[in-house]
Amino acid sequence: MQDFNELVMFQHSIFSLPFIFIAMIVAANGWFGFKLLVLGALAAVSARNAAMGFNRYVDRSFDIHNPRTSGRPSVDGRLDSASIAIFTAVNALVFMAAAYFINNFAFYLSLPVLIVLLSYSYFKRFSSMAHIVLGISLGLAPMAGAIAVLGTVPLWSMWLSIGVVFWVAGFDLLYSLQDMEFDKTNGLHSIPSKYGSSATLKISALFHLLSVIFWGLFVAASGLGVFGIGAVVFSALMLSYEHILVRRDFTQIDRAFFTVNGYLGFVFIGLIILDKVVA
Repeated sequence: MQDFNELVMFQHSIFSLPFIFIAMIVAANGWFGFKLLVLGALAAVSARNAAMGFNRYVDRSFDIHNPRTSGRPSVDGRLDSASIAIFTAVNALVFMAAAYFINNFAFYLSLPVLIVLLSYSYFKRFSSMAHIVLGISLGLAPMAGAIAVLGTVPLWSMWLSIGVVFWVAGFDLLYSLQDMEFDKTNGLHSIPSKYGSSATLKISALFHLLSVIFWGLFVAASGLGVFGIGAVVFSALMLSYEHILVRRDFTQIDRAFFTVNGYLGFVFIGLIILDKVVA
């Protein structure tokens, strides 16, 4: 189990989980029930596990040569190809099963969603827009949360999702700075390898500005109050701090990527909960 945890980094589910639950809270105008809590968490974690397992499976030939990834269980001998493939398939089936028990609309969309999630692994081979595709993969979570509760996709959930798309794409750009030279050498496409670090920092900052704008539209469209506004303001401050860290020292990328963005999601959902409790 430890090897599979290291393979997909279960703890990184913190990036998508808060936002799927934010959407569920807003859709239900409060508590959405224990059943949807369990099924929503199961769907989010299994979908991410399937996507990450597939990514590790298809990227083995690159990861083994990259100093940053050469110690992964997928390339150092701890997990063989068959084990990774089975892990990926099982999680894909669990995701579809969870969607089935949520509602019909969620189940009908589960296979197209899986295709989007798995396709990300190939984009870096031919397009520097892979960062956006990753953003879309996680950005589907808020709309999925609204579908779980309402069976529809309200406008506010689209604004929340688009904000997540640019948030994820923006911090993935910063994270990709670590692989800039490796990508160039191995013919992989990314914005850092194509345009350089200076342009990447500017594009990432633009993406994060767009995140804040779309999250502001979400708050307005969903009728949230002062705590909802506070969530957007806090997010803007955290994203600004993230850029300060990275611009000051590229060795701070891991701290910016995991710690800052992890706090952002948890504080965001905490403030949305407060908004509903106080209201």
